[in-house]
Amino acid sequence: MSAPEGPDARSADSRPEPGNPAHPGTGSSARPPTHPRTGVAGLLRDGPPAGPTRPGFWRSPLRGPWLTSVFGAVLLVGIPLMFVTGLLSYAAYNPDLGGNDKTPDRGWLGFYLFPWPTDPHWLYRLTQGVHVTLGIVLIPVLLAKLWSVVPRLFSWPPVKSLSHALERLSLLLLVGGVLFEFATGLLNIQLDYVFPGSFYTLHFYGAWVFIGAFVVHVAFRVPLMVRMLREGGLREELRRPGAGARADGRGTDRAPGPTGPAGPSDVADPAGPSDSAEPSGPADPKGPADETGLTAPEPAAPTISRRGALGMVGAGSLLLLAMTAGQSIGGAWRGTALLAPRGQDPGPGPNGFQVNKTAAGVGIRPRDVGSAWRLVVRGQGRERVLTRSQVLALPQHSAALPIACVEGWSTEDQLWSGVRLRDLAALVGFAELAPGVFVQSAQRSGSFRSTTLRDNQVRDARSLLALRVNGADLSADHGYPARVIVPANPGVHNTKWVTTLTFGDSA
Repeated sequence: MSAPEGPDARSADSRPEPGNPAHPGTGSSARPPTHPRTGVAGLLRDGPPAGPTRPGFWRSPLRGPWLTSVFGAVLLVGIPLMFVTGLLSYAAYNPDLGGNDKTPDRGWLGFYLFPWPTDPHWLYRLTQGVHVTLGIVLIPVLLAKLWSVVPRLFSWPPVKSLSHALERLSLLLLVGGVLFEFATGLLNIQLDYVFPGSFYTLHFYGAWVFIGAFVVHVAFRVPLMVRMLREGGLREELRRPGAGARADGRGTDRAPGPTGPAGPSDVADPAGPSDSAEPSGPADPKGPADETGLTAPEPAAPTISRRGALGMVGAGSLLLLAMTAGQSIGGAWRGTALLAPRGQDPGPGPNGFQVNKTAAGVGIRPRDVGSAWRLVVRGQGRERVLTRSQVLALPQHSAALPIACVEGWSTEDQLWSGVRLRDLAALVGFAELAPGVFVQSAQRSGSFRSTTLRDNQVRDARSLLALRVNGADLSADHGYPARVIVPANPGVHNTKWVTTLTFGDSA
């Protein structure tokens, strides 16, 4: 930047110093020009402001395209699997049936929806268990990936061209979307419904925004990621000690240079090699310098090797796996699921398995489920009203089915007994090919007080209006006097405290 012209534009301290005529005002006592640069053009001419927009602000010697590429490769496998299992979870709710639709304005986003099957009976337990467990296991990888690229979030200037603006916008949507999806998912897993709306609506639309940004980001970055992983082999990089690993991810066995913990040959110059610079060490066999801007130009002394950093992230993921997977696996492993919701396990006995909603929590009163309780069965203009004793007098059948919930927890198969839904449909004239049914509950507050089941679910011989479980009457928290149980059905659609079944109605 040249000095301002005119005799009044510089102070006495900025006059040319003896012995330096070519650079006036650059001596030890020189002061920068006092005139301000204003506007966007001025900011761009003056360079990045002090703080995180300056490359020297970021000094970790671990950052670089190779490390970022490793984390990115893991997420490139994990995130699409999470997205697909999330879409399957949404399909399992049968949202194209009016009574189940939590996202009525989804439009073409529901292009893939299909009738959710009842076989295998553990299908939802598997897909949702994978979705939730994988999401938790990926948290350390996600945080490490965000840490590795944080200098890019503050790159200067913020926008260089139209294509750069689009990439920055996709990056904003990517980071914001992934944080939103993981945060809402974690809150839902812990039954902390503190959202400004329905979790299902927020999580569904948020997932589509995020995956769109993810696809754009992948299109920009996958070629670089592949190249970095090919040039810097995993085994080679993991064998390098912390002080001998270059910050840009292309290793060298050269010891720290004389200017500090990472000498001139250990750190790539983002601006490229200087014609006047003398080589300070052996040539880098791995190719050109880092062009991504992730490498620290003035790295600090390494305190951990790249092997140690990857090991720490991997250990964190394994620990979260051990503390989460048991809620889906069940059995003795459930005791290891320390991150699963607590305080709603009824304890030992036939009804001793997890619940989300208690009778008291949703406003069930004794008179709602006492001797005055009646089951109303409707269809084709007919209606039957049955006491519990009359329901028990109907042909009883049994089915071994789990309860699996959107939060990722599930039970082992429980032995349910009650009346087949298709037999109840026959009471109101559907002797063959029973239709879907609209199920209503005595539940007085909270969501999912009603649900709609498809015809394929009603016709399955294992779909019951259950009255007993594991040889005992249902407990109040498990839906006494009667509840629905359907194979491969999300837990919230296995409605408890059932009062009315309307066959042929999807409202």
